[in-house]
Amino acid sequence: MTDRPTPETDQPHDLVGIGIGPFNLSLAALAHGIPGPIAATFYEQRPAFHWHPGLLIEGASLQVPFLADLVTLADPTSPWSFLNYLRTRDRLYPFYFAERFHIQRAEYDAYCRWVSEQLPGLHFGHQVDAIRWNAERAHFEVDFTQLDAQGEAESLGRAHTRHIALGIGTEPHIPEPLKPLADAGSVPVIHSADYLHHRSRLLEAGHITVIGSGQSGAEIFLDLLRARPAGREQLHWLARTPAFAPMEYSKLGLEHFTPDYTRYFHALPEAVRDTLVPQQWQLHKGIDHDTIAAIHDELYRRTLHGGWPDATLTPGVAVRTAGRVANTRVELHLEHTEQGTRSRLTTDAVVLATGYRERPLGRILEGLAPHLRHDSAGRPRIDERYRLGLDPSVTGHIYVQNAERHTHGVGAPDLGLAAWRSAAILNDLTGTTPYPLPERTAFTTFGLAPHTPGIPAQNTALIPLAQSN
Repeated sequence: MTDRPTPETDQPHDLVGIGIGPFNLSLAALAHGIPGPIAATFYEQRPAFHWHPGLLIEGASLQVPFLADLVTLADPTSPWSFLNYLRTRDRLYPFYFAERFHIQRAEYDAYCRWVSEQLPGLHFGHQVDAIRWNAERAHFEVDFTQLDAQGEAESLGRAHTRHIALGIGTEPHIPEPLKPLADAGSVPVIHSADYLHHRSRLLEAGHITVIGSGQSGAEIFLDLLRARPAGREQLHWLARTPAFAPMEYSKLGLEHFTPDYTRYFHALPEAVRDTLVPQQWQLHKGIDHDTIAAIHDELYRRTLHGGWPDATLTPGVAVRTAGRVANTRVELHLEHTEQGTRSRLTTDAVVLATGYRERPLGRILEGLAPHLRHDSAGRPRIDERYRLGLDPSVTGHIYVQNAERHTHGVGAPDLGLAAWRSAAILNDLTGTTPYPLPERTAFTTFGLAPHTPGIPAQNTALIPLAQSN
């Protein structure tokens, strides 16, 4: 491998993006449209863009409208819009007649790949190894390894930048009781993120258990149900939630995914924010109505000639422990939280639709540890403009994307806020307004004193509850 260049050989970029998922791809697309231009480059370890390839189940749709593409809600005239993608593919009229407000996941993936293959400044096959602050030159140093087609190290490099955007995404969450089985691989215990890669193997199993009540769990259960013969389905669907509940999709409910609510949430005390997030699970962990209806329709269809399908759907269940039986099966030790009862379930395969967790930023920011500021729970402080809290000696900014649910609320991973957040970051980075953003985005007024952009929340004239009598 070649050595990294010395810091003196490179001029600093305005922005280096780490990770190329939908959110940093949105940032790159909007940065490309700024006159000037911004000197920006983005690095991604994977060899190409792929969005949840293991979950691109045939017919599965996004839970957000097509307007929640990479750019439209900040710049409807951008050449990187979904509608322009359709135009370049001569598909505008078919899309027009299809009358689809929610597109399929596979189509969203294809659209993002189209952007990633044409947008300049994107470097796939580049693994970022370390980030440091160079106080003498007042910029960040980003060390990376260029990988070959097999993912092996090929050469080393270093980029210099005034600012950084972290978009390293999330990673599959596997509950502790099932980690040893998932790691062993002798029995199919797989996360939903890898579902399509293991679908054939799963369908060969006698009995299959799906764990998780969110959209992914529902789509996988429906796909397995449709593939199994009537009367011999041998399926279990378990969930910790008290019900297989629909996602909150009322028009006013959706206003929790607006910039207005994001600003309101950020201004709340830390303890209040931590209480709110788990209470709002139906805003982002429920199942869309069409999928619930399709599951019920499929189950009902299998009763038409008498009998019930061999499918068990049980909410309110936690997996206490798990182990192998004769090296070929899995035994799940279950507890029903409302009944206070326990039982065992033996199954041949398990699909864990147990969601994702934000990747810890500490892994990649180890070189900046002395400069980072944390909250009382040890999490990074992130201000209203999506900037990590750093000590004043660091004059550059590190922006974060989809790592700020604890500070910005349930909208952090939502595709509908991607373009707005990217535009807000670029406005802050440039100190101008290349993307004017609306001051109001919701009919709901969150809180008694609406937070005015640019005015600190502590300056609002709220009377503390204890003094109101």
